Amino acid sequence: MPWLTSGQAEDLTRPYVRQSIVFSRQVLLGTVERANELRQEYETRYAALRRALLKLHAAAACPVLACAAGAGTVASC
Repeated sequence: MPWLTSGQAEDLTRPYVRQSIVFSRQVLLGTVERANELRQEYETRYAALRRALLKLHAAAACPVLACAAGAGTVASC
């Protein structure tokens, strides 16, 4: 709007800039909040998967070790 003085143009744009900054801040804070929620969900899921994998490995290792001990006993006789 070329007919406005620089002061008038500044008075006109200042509220828009303020509103734009407030909106951008709200969007950014919402994004940060969602990222924190997702991080917590992923960490919880990862911990559960690690526990399940550890249980599976322990369950598989027990028979293998028992067979190895038995084979060692038989071989030494």
